[in-house]
Amino acid sequence: MIEFYTNLHPVVQGVLKGLAVIMVIFPIGGACSMAERKVSAWIQGRPGPNRAIVPWIAWVPLVGPFLQRLGLFHVMADGGKMLFKEDALPGHVNKFYFVLAPIIAMIPALTTVTAVPFGAYLDQAGKVIPLALANVDIGMLAVFAVSSLGVYSLILAGWASNSKYPFLGGVRASAQLISYELSMTLSVVPVFLWVNAPGREATLGFARVVEFQSQTGFLGGMWFVFLMPVSAFIFITALFAETNRQPFDMPESEADLVGGFHTEYGAFKWGLFFVAEYAHMLIGSGVFTLLFLGGWNPLPWIPLAQVVEWLSALTPLAAHPLFVGVLSIGIFLGKVIALIFVFMWVRWTVPRFRYDQVMEIGWKKLLPLSIANLIFYAVAIALIQK
Repeated sequence: MIEFYTNLHPVVQGVLKGLAVIMVIFPIGGACSMAERKVSAWIQGRPGPNRAIVPWIAWVPLVGPFLQRLGLFHVMADGGKMLFKEDALPGHVNKFYFVLAPIIAMIPALTTVTAVPFGAYLDQAGKVIPLALANVDIGMLAVFAVSSLGVYSLILAGWASNSKYPFLGGVRASAQLISYELSMTLSVVPVFLWVNAPGREATLGFARVVEFQSQTGFLGGMWFVFLMPVSAFIFITALFAETNRQPFDMPESEADLVGGFHTEYGAFKWGLFFVAEYAHMLIGSGVFTLLFLGGWNPLPWIPLAQVVEWLSALTPLAAHPLFVGVLSIGIFLGKVIALIFVFMWVRWTVPRFRYDQVMEIGWKKLLPLSIANLIFYAVAIALIQK
């Protein structure tokens, strides 16, 4: 199967990769929307979505009522509503840029996922080979460069709406991005200083970071969340701000901006913005998992290769690349889903910051902390590697 794929024309391979990304990101966005409401209901002690059901399944005893209570069919109902609801276009907006904004929102969301490894398998020599649509040596740089373009869609949506509240939401989005992107970038520099030891070929790829968390010894198998906890804290805090998640959802603060940048949007165009938001949340959680949570390694000091070795003693099928790939993807997705739950948990637990507090946290708290953290680890790594 792999040989058949590699023999295809590069254009065909690109189309297949693009379709694969769309077929994964859009359903996950719908599932996250459903999970958001279920999690909020659990936290607030209320039933949540539990009404929608397909008629012919409702007739099935036990199974029908159970699936209805679970709320699975609300994903179908929401998707149908988003696709078929009347997509009104206000007369006062700049129509071309108004329609273009949600399209631009999806481009970084669908592009950055290609540079994020989501699993691994073992080759015949026992070497761990990462699974990624584009396993590039500048993975971290590619994610930062492309994902930062997503803010242009919010600015464009606010400006094209020809309304003061959406425009203020777009301005807030740009200010927030600048404020927290600096801290986020500085927080990952110590990680790459550590993994790019003297004498080794330099890289900004995620595979090297996971490889360094898969070594033997106390420091070798330690996840970077324990080795560099301040970097992890800065990164996850900046990630909340970069994805516009509460308590940092200033661009869409309904308390003072009605609905923020998307006030004039509805139906499918409105849905694209929030599919993009969940996609950024998914990719950010994946990047955090790779950088600080050992990637596809199940536990600290227990790498994937060791687990495969243990399972191979029980059955030889455990060493098959397909089994290892599925196992690694399952481990990776488990960590990502846990982080997405944390995003939702925080949203429905922590109150929203005021705009001036968001700016103060970014410039007066997080940025000095990230600079001090970088200096500390630069000195410490230089002394260790000397």
